[in-house]
Amino acid sequence: MKRLAASYLPPITLAFRSGTPMHQQLSKWFRRAIVDGQLQPGQRLPSSRSLADELKISRVPVMSAYEQLYAEGYLETFVGAGTCVARSIPGRTPKPSGTGPFDVTLPSIENHAPRRISRRAGLIQVPPQTWLNNLGAFRIGVPALDQFPASVWSKLVNRHSRKLPIELMAYGDPMGYLPLRVAIAEYLSTVRAVRCDASQILVTTGSQQALQMCAHVLLDANDRAWVEEPGYPGARHALVRAGVRLVPVPVDQEGMDVAQGIRRGRGARVVYITPSHQFPLGVTMSAARRMQLLNWATRNGAWIIEDDYDSEYRSGGRPIASLQGLDIGERVIYVGTFSKVMFPALRLGYMVVPKDLLPVFFDARDAADTFSSTLYQMVMTDFIREGHFARHIKRMRMLYMERRTALIEAIHKQLRDKLEVIGTEAGMHLVALLPPGIDDVAVSIKAASKGVSARPLSPCYVNPPARGGLILGYGGADVAEILDGVRKLKQCI
Repeated sequence: MKRLAASYLPPITLAFRSGTPMHQQLSKWFRRAIVDGQLQPGQRLPSSRSLADELKISRVPVMSAYEQLYAEGYLETFVGAGTCVARSIPGRTPKPSGTGPFDVTLPSIENHAPRRISRRAGLIQVPPQTWLNNLGAFRIGVPALDQFPASVWSKLVNRHSRKLPIELMAYGDPMGYLPLRVAIAEYLSTVRAVRCDASQILVTTGSQQALQMCAHVLLDANDRAWVEEPGYPGARHALVRAGVRLVPVPVDQEGMDVAQGIRRGRGARVVYITPSHQFPLGVTMSAARRMQLLNWATRNGAWIIEDDYDSEYRSGGRPIASLQGLDIGERVIYVGTFSKVMFPALRLGYMVVPKDLLPVFFDARDAADTFSSTLYQMVMTDFIREGHFARHIKRMRMLYMERRTALIEAIHKQLRDKLEVIGTEAGMHLVALLPPGIDDVAVSIKAASKGVSARPLSPCYVNPPARGGLILGYGGADVAEILDGVRKLKQCI
């Protein structure tokens, strides 16, 4: 049997003024912990000397307790491992009972007080999403992890791990590691036409944390917020958990219909939008709509949260400039992430915050989780500075074009009469509409049973859509997996 590594024991409480001898108290505590599963079979226990030192008692009662438990079959010794919990535990199923200072009698379940949670926690009820259980075709939001320059990244991690300064091992700046903020500001100014400097960059664990902070900093309960219809469920969840009332605004071929938003959502405090590559439909917001939205926000004192995910990957020309770059009224909070261009487990993102909001966002980040990993921020800084980031994006742009083309051709060849492809210009996913009357959630669940992660389109709507569809990610699947995934989808529809 595999022996478990030594670990900390649960707290041991001894009654020094009790009439019960110390060795009996100890043996009773160990017996109960083993039977209740707090100590696992094969788990290594501390030596009698170290346990006595920790409890500040004589070693004699500890040795006596261990000897008693050996005799009863609760403990064993292994060569090279010392004292361990026995592999076969006597009395493991029926739990011991009795009275004494270490026996706890729990009240019956009828006498338990209600197990209350906050109203906020109960606002979001997310059904099981079986389509998220697989990593192959067509999991959205997952980049080509097998193509990431892991050897380069590992060398940078080793470089900083070997000589990590003491001051950088302590608590970091809630705004983020300053050299990384400088690198991000330069990158955004050059590539995304964002108007900012390093003082406005706030490093986050990803776009979701940025959205949660925006919801809590900018909005009060029952405030109204425009969201795209259909739109990103993660943004809706962040807003709803803050007690915000959602105003779904339809999206057409020009992006969010601002005129509809003005009619439906008067008095809104915030607009959440994905203008460069609308999630999930993939359309780009027109210049006219962008100016209309900025003018409305300036006149009404509203804030715009611009989520610029996937903006680096555009096949129909150069990436579209950011909405924030057009904003002269400083009404836009710009949100970006490294999860899609690097790898999700990195957990690094960023925000560009208007200067007058910096103090409150600083406090919000400090209250959330203080700061992001300084080590990874240092490594990411070098990855950008030394040109690896730009080269990686360039390679991935070409790869995703190839994979998108393969997916579209496979759909046209095998599912032309079942799927209507939309949103093919950018990013790492596209949307394929199903024929009217077909339940996209049922198709996704069936596909998941075959190892295919086809996300349904309908959960992206606040109101039920007239027609369902599938969101198909191609970033993390090679051409062979894409072709196999389309073949399996054909069996499911």
